[in-house]
Parts: sequence; structure tokens; C-alpha cells
Amino acid sequence: MSAKALLPVHREERRAENAPSGHSGARIVHLKLVEGIAMPEQRTLQRARRDKRKGKSPSTQAGEFVREEIHHVREGKHGAASAKQAIAIGLSKARRAGVDLPPPKTGSARMKKQAARESAAGKRKRSTRKSTRRARASLRRLRREGRSAASHRALARQARKAARRRGARARSLSAKRAARTRGAGR
Repeated sequence: MSAKALLPVHREERRAENAPSGHSGARIVHLKLVEGIAMPEQRTLQRARRDKRKGKSPSTQAGEFVREEIHHVREGKHGAASAKQAIAIGLSKARRAGVDLPPPKTGSARMKKQAARESAAGKRKRSTRKSTRRARASLRRLRREGRSAASHRALARQARKAARRRGARARSLSAKRAARTRGAGR
């Protein structure tokens, strides 16, 4: 997949001093949807590629896309119904960008099928044309959602929930692995 196809197209405008009443002179950023969905930022793609070169796991690579999505919610580009939804959007973007993330082991058949479809889209050279109408509708829907899904509190709650589902043994191994690799990148 070429890097060119993965870039969002930004167009910035400055309001003139003589803007109509009720409007501030603030800068407005328009996000044009490329091939139907807002694509990951170039910086995110570079971080994910760097993680892959370093031999890091697909979930670590996907973490970059989740991070970007959390930032988007915090910046106010759009909202999310929950922290879980923001994470799901990030994982979806990662699969579409070509990160080799397997479909979830648990979850509905529909979710697994969608994850497989996104992975297949990421493996293709050029994705098929998306419906701009549908993409615009989903983005409009997201913009109506709240911003608290990306708060520290909401993310901490989601992390604790996810850890609780994993069981004591898995949590212990994960903590030991984290302790072993702590500070390795510094």
C-alpha cells in the first residue's frame, strides 16, 4: 500500500478580519475524507513501521493507531461513545493500514468477520472506493458523541476491565514482561 493513499488531505483556512458577525477569526481545519474514511496520519504510520522494523508485536504496532484515535477524541475532531469504541476504531485503522493483527478470539461472529475484512483490505495494494456518503454519516455520528471517552479516568477503567477478564496468571506474566523491558527504549 502506498504511503500516498494513506494520507488525510487537510485544507486550512483563515477567516478574514471582516468575517460575518458571530464568527471568530479562528482557524478552521477541514478533513477531507480520502477514499471514504479518514486515514491515519503520516506520523502514526511511520511510528508503526518503526515498531515493525524493531521486531515489536502487531499489538504494539496497532497501539500507535489507538493512540492517534485517543488524541483525535481529546482534540475534539470527533467523539466516542466509550473508551472501548475509541480503541476499536484505532484497531480498525491499524488493520486497514496493513498491521498483521489477528481477529479477536472472543466476540460476535459479525465482529470477527469485520476484522477479517479489514485485514484483507490492509493486504490489498489499493483498497476499493468507499462510499463517501456512508463515511460522512459515520463521522457526523461520531462528532455528536462525547469527549469523555478519552479521559484518563475512562481509559483506566477500560484497562482495569480488560485486565480483570484476563485472569491472574496472564496479568502476572504481563507485569513481569513489562518489568523486564522497562527502560529498554531510553
